[in-house]
Amino acid sequence: MVLVYRWRLAPDGLATRRQLRAAGLRPGDQDVAAQLERPRRRRGPLVAYLYRVDLAQPVRPMTPNRWAALAKADAARRRCPICRDQLPYVIPTSLGMCVACHDPEQRAA
Repeated sequence: MVLVYRWRLAPDGLATRRQLRAAGLRPGDQDVAAQLERPRRRRGPLVAYLYRVDLAQPVRPMTPNRWAALAKADAARRRCPICRDQLPYVIPTSLGMCVACHDPEQRAA
């Protein structure tokens, strides 16, 4: 069972993924130690998962192969599957294609 704390009332020694990353750490293989809940008026509470800082591991360094894979993935997000153009923006997932292919009238203008 996971401990649940109210927003901003978690004890020291616990951190979110973002807080760990800012400190140059990652959760590693550990499970969620606790969670924060921030109540909201009309919806369910916001939840943030907490990890133990003493069990956190250092972030793995970026290698040249990782940088290359990241660049390749970024380029794939910018290539339109219809016209095959490399675009200066990331293709919206809601469209699945570049804006010009989605709205041909824009291309003519």
